[in-house]
Amino acid sequence: MEKILIVDDTEEIRKQLKWGLAKDYEVLTAGDGKEALAAFRKHRPKVVTLDLGLPPDPAGTEEGFRCLEEMLHSDPAAKVIVLTGNEERASALRAVQTGACDFYQKPIDINELKVVIKRSFHIRSIEDDNRRMQIALEQKSTQFGGMMGQCPQMEQVFSTIRKVASTDVPVFVTGESGTGKELVARAIHALSLRHDRPFIPINCGAIPENLLESELFGYEKGAFTGAHARKQGKVEYAHHGTLFLDEIGELSGGLQVKLLRFLQEKVIQRVGGREDIPVDARVVSATNTDITKAIAGGSFREDLYYRTSVIAIHLPPLRERGSDIMLLANLFLRRFCDGSSRKVRGFSSESVKRLESHDWPGNVRELENRVQRAVIMTDSPLLEPTDLGFAEASPPGGVTFDEKLTLRDARDRVERELIASAIQEQNGNIAKAAEALGVSRPTLYDLMKKHGLNA
Repeated sequence: MEKILIVDDTEEIRKQLKWGLAKDYEVLTAGDGKEALAAFRKHRPKVVTLDLGLPPDPAGTEEGFRCLEEMLHSDPAAKVIVLTGNEERASALRAVQTGACDFYQKPIDINELKVVIKRSFHIRSIEDDNRRMQIALEQKSTQFGGMMGQCPQMEQVFSTIRKVASTDVPVFVTGESGTGKELVARAIHALSLRHDRPFIPINCGAIPENLLESELFGYEKGAFTGAHARKQGKVEYAHHGTLFLDEIGELSGGLQVKLLRFLQEKVIQRVGGREDIPVDARVVSATNTDITKAIAGGSFREDLYYRTSVIAIHLPPLRERGSDIMLLANLFLRRFCDGSSRKVRGFSSESVKRLESHDWPGNVRELENRVQRAVIMTDSPLLEPTDLGFAEASPPGGVTFDEKLTLRDARDRVERELIASAIQEQNGNIAKAAEALGVSRPTLYDLMKKHGLNA
């Protein structure tokens, strides 16, 4: 039988409620704050009815608010129903803002109150089920490099990872920035027979072209000015392990030829060297560009694509993952609350609407950034849209509804104006502009390229 705690300084009310609820619940009672907190900590009831007017000041509300705050601090999931008089509506609203789940105005109609209590237990049950599901999903996510999801697209990704991990075939991962391509590569490595050997990532788009060859393949002493000693490259470091080539589409034609030779013959030559060096490394590649267009345009070799993509995995953008958006949002919320001792209970209904309708250009990375910032900045038990960085004002750029725009056109225009405005406000500092927009720097570069913007 579920436990409920009745907190009221009037003995007659405590007896009335205990009599009316005893058939459905195990009823605990308390007449003052000290007794209430002791009973709450000992029995951990899921639902509490709380009269704000408690001794030593039954005419005031401070002792009641102290109890409410301490209960929610002890158990943020507790459902506290505040009982108030008609003249105390302002206090009741303040209690809800503090974290109470509902309020009920006296005089008490036991049948009406039963409905409120039953609903509170139902909400608590749903939240407990969701927490258990999230814990189970988190445990599952440890198998997949921290990735989490239960939509059909992500279940297909997890299934493919399981199947290919035990093999050594090359894997090609596609998806927008922020969808978790490196997490896929790490999950494949972690589940493979090479899991105790090195995982070596390299971002082919982040290293200048004239340095990338030596980073990949290493160099011999004297190969060029400044090469004072022999240096191994990333490919050699991945020997017996996994090499992750992020943004492989950024490789020059010459490097594509050298990489193709390595994949075919399993040997490399360092820059400035002539010796063939055998390397046994599993290769996982990734790109956020349309590789089919790159092949058609001649910027990416078709034979290299077929060598690197024996198995192809596509990561869906967050906006197409349905209920995964709130699943991930709640996961990040709990993670950041646990890490910062902040007592945020969840998202307001308006925030849920905004999260589910947002286009998520930065995908999971953007969602994580927004939730983390909101947890740090909010003063409310529920995160509001402004906490999450969603502006309440009309979007910049002067989009009007009499223009013949598709929804995509309107989104693109607003997105471009926001990016341009942020870059201007930060005087061209891309790192600060990305932070202000709630996206990563690579994502902002991608968006700038998409909209033809320069710093």
